[in-house]
This record gives sequence, C-alpha cells and structure tokens, in this order.
Amino acid sequence: MKTAQEYISEIKTHIIEVSTQELLTAMLNPDVIIIDVREHDEFTTGHIEGAVNFPRGVLEMKIHEHPLVSHHCEWVLALNELADKDIYLICRTGGRSALAAASLQNMGFSKPMSVAGGMMQWQQDGFPLVPHRK
Repeated sequence: MKTAQEYISEIKTHIIEVSTQELLTAMLNPDVIIIDVREHDEFTTGHIEGAVNFPRGVLEMKIHEHPLVSHHCEWVLALNELADKDIYLICRTGGRSALAAASLQNMGFSKPMSVAGGMMQWQQDGFPLVPHRK
C-alpha cells in the first residue's frame, strides 16, 4: 500500500514537471494553454491570467471544452487539436497537477506538464495573480 504522497512522487518520475519560471516564460506566447485543476472555490481566490479552471475530478471529461477547441462539435476533433499542444497544469502544491498530467498522458496527449510547487510556489515567487471574474 502506498500513501498519496508516495504515489504522487512515483507519478512525478513519469511526467514532465516545469518550474514556475518556465511557465512564466511560456506565457509570452498568447496561445499558451494553462489549466488550473484546483476546485472552483480555490480558483476564485485568485489564479494565473488566462488559466481555465477544470477541477481535477472532471478534467478528463471536460478538456474537449477548452476555449481553444470548443468550436468543434465533435469531441474527437477537439481532443486531436489539443493532443500535440503544450498543456500546463497547475494546482495548489503540484500533486493534483502531476496526477492530471499522468492522466492526460494516458489519454494520448503528448505534452501535458505539471507546474512544480503549484500556486503556492507561484505566489512565493511573487508572480502575478488575477482576481476571479464572474
């Protein structure tokens, strides 16, 4: 039997983790895909500019609704359009985003990346947050 932390540590050996600085640099691209996998109430306390909130519990069922591909009527077309894109996943500390990255890899996405340290690290680094807009 493994603890959740042991399981997450194991998962992290099979995914790509990036630093908050790497994410900040990637954000220079206006088409960057940032998915915040925290729960909605966490997201509303402040988030990264341009992040879309798909909580960890529904990510796999909702990713085809990402604004970049939501114009597709077919799920498969939407998923295929996202499949080769860099997808940055973030949560509070990096655990849920690591699990989300592994899940997306298993679905066939080629570049899901978990942000190490999550929003806690982002804030410690002094990077900007935006208030939630209703």
